Amino acid sequence: MEPKIILSADSTCDLGPQLQQQYDVHFYPFHILLGDRSYTDSVDIQPEDLYRAWREKRLLPKTAAITPTEYLDYFRPWVEAGYEVIHLNLGSSLSSAHQNCCIAAQQLGHVYPVDSCNLSTGMGLLVLQAARMIRQGMSAPEIQQELVGMVPHSHASFVLNTLEFMRAGGRCSAVAAFGANLLRLKPCIQVHTEKQGGMAVGKKYRGPMESVLPAYITDQLAAHSDYDTEHVFVTHSGVPKEWLSLACDTVKKSGIFKQLHITQASCTISCHCGPGTLGVLFMTKH
Repeated sequence: MEPKIILSADSTCDLGPQLQQQYDVHFYPFHILLGDRSYTDSVDIQPEDLYRAWREKRLLPKTAAITPTEYLDYFRPWVEAGYEVIHLNLGSSLSSAHQNCCIAAQQLGHVYPVDSCNLSTGMGLLVLQAARMIRQGMSAPEIQQELVGMVPHSHASFVLNTLEFMRAGGRCSAVAAFGANLLRLKPCIQVHTEKQGGMAVGKKYRGPMESVLPAYITDQLAAHSDYDTEHVFVTHSGVPKEWLSLACDTVKKSGIFKQLHITQASCTISCHCGPGTLGVLFMTKH
């Protein structure tokens, strides 16, 4: 009898509780450091708490990856019970989580880590692919191999309404942030899976988000033609309902995708992008 398979992922996959339950996914949360306290991402702290701390106290959050020991303690009960584990990690250029997960997997055996080379629902899309393969009866080594091949086909990008949070965290210069605000520029941040999740600035849009969002989404969809039409995500860090509706309407008008999912970015992701960020994420065929 083949071992049963547990599907697991870092909490940075941003699937949200509904999809987590629907696809039977286990999340391991990152640590959020705020002031002199440590929190558990999306358990005892939410993105709104981070933004409030910045507005009221000028406290900037930091993130801490899951350690090898934590992964060992997390996986061990499943392995000892005769399960195999597929676990998807945040991109290895963004965090040491994948390296730490591999250390635990080598010690335990029966754990198959996958470097998503991505973040947020860019890795969440791969989690859904893993769930499909488990249901089809594929083995854990086969699923791991298939997922690695799918990594370049998960496309993640976001538009930032403001660079204030990135400037405060030292992720862009004060001059760049001032210039962007002065010119009303909204940069598109692209995730590059060939760089293990490294990010780069793409097109810069000018004007209010009400005009930027439809243009950004149209550009992202026009850049590809071989879509995997099953899922598309609109993921945000906390935006007005009007922006969210506008983004979803633009995606729906394309008529490409069967299922549109709306999720909010976890604290780990929100720490880096700040409020008012929205992205469209989807896969192409491989």
